[in-house]
Amino acid sequence: MMIYYVLIGAIALVSWLVSSKLKSKFKHYSKVHLRNGMSGAEIAEKMLADNGIRDVKVISTPGMLTDHYNPKNKTVNLSESVYNQRNAASAAVAAHECGHAVQHAQAYEWLTMRSKLVPVVSVTSGLSMWVVFGGLLLGAAAGVGLGFYIAVAGLIMMGLATLFSFITLPVEYDASNRALAWLKQKNMVTREEYKGSEDALKWAARTYLVAAIGALATLVYWGLQVFGGRD
Repeated sequence: MMIYYVLIGAIALVSWLVSSKLKSKFKHYSKVHLRNGMSGAEIAEKMLADNGIRDVKVISTPGMLTDHYNPKNKTVNLSESVYNQRNAASAAVAAHECGHAVQHAQAYEWLTMRSKLVPVVSVTSGLSMWVVFGGLLLGAAAGVGLGFYIAVAGLIMMGLATLFSFITLPVEYDASNRALAWLKQKNMVTREEYKGSEDALKWAARTYLVAAIGALATLVYWGLQVFGGRD
């Protein structure tokens, strides 16, 4: 299984590199100030209005890169810097999160699927590996007894989390495409500002891709541990 550990190590390294690159990109594009002078909050409110969405609130949330759309209470949550600042990075993030609000309003199928998995994955994702490991300790490697079935249950839980990671990909890419299309069509940004917004969202999407690949690698490894030892 040395190959697996090398693979996981490589994925962890790539994840760190992508995350670091993302932070540096946002730091860089935070210095590209918008000529229209609009803050992230104002960008978000305009995009919602342009899409006929009147029941979603734009609010500020603490932290860095904590931006998200909450479909339960219909709020676009922007980190304090994005909410207040007037630059290409904040425009990109604000429009992206509003892209999720548009998806929700239009019942985008991938977002609907992800939303249905959220309650289950929020409970099972943190337990799955422990359930698999516990099953293995009870004899799952031999393919007999209660331990094997416990391990399989853990794999199913892990599989749901992996599925969630991959369903997230089209949701995130589509939200970015909606954001960039709106920024361009409404002439919200200059050519330079648009390139910055596009580049920032590209690196943000790559973090989700690396996470999905890592989740799949982990699922495959534990699947081999559970089924590989069977006669």
